[in-house]
This record gives sequence, structure tokens and C-alpha cells, in this order.
Amino acid sequence: MTAADGAVLGADGLRRCGWGDSPEDYRFYHDTEWGRPVHGDDALFERVSLEAFQSGLSWLTILRRREGFRAAFAGFEIAKVAEFGEAEQERLLADPGIIRNRAKIEAAISNARVARDLEGGLDALIWGFAPEPGRPAPRALGEVPAVTPESTALAKALKKEGFRFVGPTTAYALMQACGLVDDHLADCHVRTGARG
Repeated sequence: MTAADGAVLGADGLRRCGWGDSPEDYRFYHDTEWGRPVHGDDALFERVSLEAFQSGLSWLTILRRREGFRAAFAGFEIAKVAEFGEAEQERLLADPGIIRNRAKIEAAISNARVARDLEGGLDALIWGFAPEPGRPAPRALGEVPAVTPESTALAKALKKEGFRFVGPTTAYALMQACGLVDDHLADCHVRTGARG
């Protein structure tokens, strides 16, 4: 499949974005979660954290370790992660259920502290950068941007608050995953009305 391809017909007879057809982990994530609105500070903190851990890796790697991340990071409850100290950092560095990258672990804990102290909350900050609805649906993967003015502005705002591992590309992936934008292809079954 090339970057210019449109939706693919899956073995189940449903058209979906090419990346979301296989393997099963991607198919489930694509069909049930990606692009659907996510609200709540803890839920968005989880997504910010996972996107940061994904940096430089395959999203499939993160999906397959998601439950390990949730267990290791106290369900991504901001108040709990913000209290993690040296002992928790060392525990996380030894945890084979997550990506054991010191800089990313330290960033997740630091980001929790920033989120905890954020005036107005993380939900309001992130959703404040949702673009106006009505952008035409992409017909091919090649039409889906990696960065937008909104994701650049969101990354800048997050960094200004003290968040780490939140560049414009990561911010756009977050916007896609959390439903701030809908980048399901025009003929993808999720876009065309099969959403629950």
C-alpha cells in the first residue's frame, strides 16, 4: 500500500483506512477508538503520555503494551502519577511491560505535575485547539497532514505550560487519536456512519 491509497476492503467486508485493517490490534483501535472524542483530564493525560512514548517507535508497540502502561502509571491518574518519586522512576525503568526510556518516563511524571497544576485543566487546554469542523474528508492517506497550524499552536501552548515530548507532529497525532480532527478517509466505514 502506498501513502496515496484510499480505504481498503477488509476481510470482514468493511472499508477502513489502510493502516487500520491489519493486524487485529490496529483494526480494533481504528474501529472503536481512533478519531472519537476523548474528554477528561486523566483520559487525555494517558493519550499525551502514550503519544510521547510512541515517539520514534511504531504505534503498534504502544498499543500492545497499553495495559502494561496503565498498570505501571496508576491508570494514568494525574494526581497519583504527579506524586511519583525516585523509587517509582526506578520501578518503571525495570518494568518490562512498558517502554523503559528514562527521558520519556521522567517526562510523563513531570507532565503529570504540570497537568495537576494546570489552571482550567488539560481537557480545556487541548480542546481549545480543535479546528473548526467542516474540513473535507481525506480521500487518500496522502491527503492526511502530519502537522497543522492548530497542532503547532497546541504544541507551543503545551510546551509553554511545561509539558515535554509534545512537538507539532505528536500534537497532531494526539488531535487525531482524541477526535479533535476526523482523519478517517472519506470511504472508511467509521467515517461513513458505522460509529457507535
